[in-house]
Amino acid sequence: MHPDTLKIAMWSVNFNRPISNLGNWLELVEKQITNAKSQGADLLILPEYASEHWLAFAPKALAPTEEIAWMAGHGTVVLTVLQALSQQHDIAILAGTFPVACAEGFNNRAHFVTPYGAMIAQDKLSLTPNEINPEAWNLQPGTDINLFTWQGLNLAILTCLDIEMPALSILLAPHNIDLVLVPSMTRRLAGYHRVFGCAKARAIELQTAVAVVGPVGNVQQGELTRSDNTSASALYVPCEESLDHHGVAAATEVNQGGEPADLIDEILFAIVPCGQIRELREGLAEVWPGGWSGDHVTVNKL
Repeated sequence: MHPDTLKIAMWSVNFNRPISNLGNWLELVEKQITNAKSQGADLLILPEYASEHWLAFAPKALAPTEEIAWMAGHGTVVLTVLQALSQQHDIAILAGTFPVACAEGFNNRAHFVTPYGAMIAQDKLSLTPNEINPEAWNLQPGTDINLFTWQGLNLAILTCLDIEMPALSILLAPHNIDLVLVPSMTRRLAGYHRVFGCAKARAIELQTAVAVVGPVGNVQQGELTRSDNTSASALYVPCEESLDHHGVAAATEVNQGGEPADLIDEILFAIVPCGQIRELREGLAEVWPGGWSGDHVTVNKL
């Protein structure tokens, strides 16, 4: 049974909000869970590296090469609490991403938890230069896309730079994806436009919905002020007449500084028109050719 609509809540976390310990952060999360549930949302989405907010209470002497392991050490506790909150409030949660230990080091991993105790993990596949820098975060890329079904819908998670990779879109094309979730983090305005522009493109070429969420502001880490995050929240859908032509179902304005701090209390709510999109994908779209791989095309150098 496929639902016709799904209500989602997208939280563009404001890192300007001061926190002094992990309990403060979890209180903020529960506040947003309660808010989302009171508005009828089925899913709350946090951004990539939601864990960077924790650096506000990290040891002052923590080096960049130590940050990933430090965040990973808190991640296990956070995930246990979020699983309990999901069940308590009867709402699914995409817990943004945070580092998780793997055999080769650490992955940047997203976790999707449901009120029924299920949990789906997705590692980021395409890493930025800073993420693979041995003198910085030194992460390892994932190697699998984990597709999953939730409430009768086919979902995938592509983290930040992953949504910019057309090759991943080609891999997803045959699988009738209903919703792609994109936790993101971008420092510069150019990065915001790359991620959000490509998210809209994926909605068009996959004939699906794409929800993308990034944090704003920056973390004050002792005397160190990190770079501002520039981002927003948006739900993109196919550019079809039945969906109002322009492909933007809901979006907030891009925020380059994260002020004021009370933006932490604001969530973008959006209705995913799952049924309409499925009908478009099954033949009602104006010109969509289906999952198009281009495998019949030969590139000729003339």
